Amino acid sequence: MLPFIKKSIFVSLFIMGFTMACSNEMEEMEEMEKEESTATYDISPILDKFEGNGLSYEIAGDFVIFTTQDLPNHTSPYWPAGNALYSEYTGSNPSYRKNPNTIAAQNIVLTIPLYPSEATVKEATPLGAIGISRNGVVFYNQYAGPDLPLTTEINSFDQWLGHPQGTGQYHYHIEPVYLTNEFGKDAFLGLLADGLPVYGPVEGDHIITNDDLDAFHGHFSETTDFPEGIYHYHITSEDPYLNGSGYFGSPGNITR
Repeated sequence: MLPFIKKSIFVSLFIMGFTMACSNEMEEMEEMEKEESTATYDISPILDKFEGNGLSYEIAGDFVIFTTQDLPNHTSPYWPAGNALYSEYTGSNPSYRKNPNTIAAQNIVLTIPLYPSEATVKEATPLGAIGISRNGVVFYNQYAGPDLPLTTEINSFDQWLGHPQGTGQYHYHIEPVYLTNEFGKDAFLGLLADGLPVYGPVEGDHIITNDDLDAFHGHFSETTDFPEGIYHYHITSEDPYLNGSGYFGSPGNITR
């Protein structure tokens, strides 16, 4: 009977140890998730990456204020014909159809948190500008109109995957390929209005898909610009492309 008792004790101790180890791991994961959800980030290290035509920024207390004319620094068939950046469509979409609008200078002011953190109550992104890319062009969300997918509107995107709306406000709904060609598929591309960064469709050697991201189209991980980690959004090739169920953080203010 003794060997059986010893074996039973050993098994019991093993199960207890395994259970305690699992419990400790779960507690550590919960603590990490809690730290991530309460973390406040400082985005000042990436501000010097913003450079564009008619783009400026200033720090005012806990906010960074961007003022942009929203003029892309690349060619487009949407420039007026006499503009030096005017170009015929050179993209690869056989269904491309130019919309009737023309790029025009804007006066858009984005007041964005300098120290973003997760919002207690998440807000949906509106139609219109929801953030700013590093060349001063604004980001729009995944809709062509109220709850209307981009399915047809994508065919009006120029060779750099942007286009202007009725007042001439040029914008990106999806990957700004001029920027990813220039800086890399894993590069920092801009900020949403909540102050959290947007990165390209690659992280490390991995092509990011929707399955890698949460409902807001982001996740927490280290980046080149934030080696200690930060919550950030990713561009993907699939709907919703740039942003999902809304802002992860608390958005600032956008006037135009």
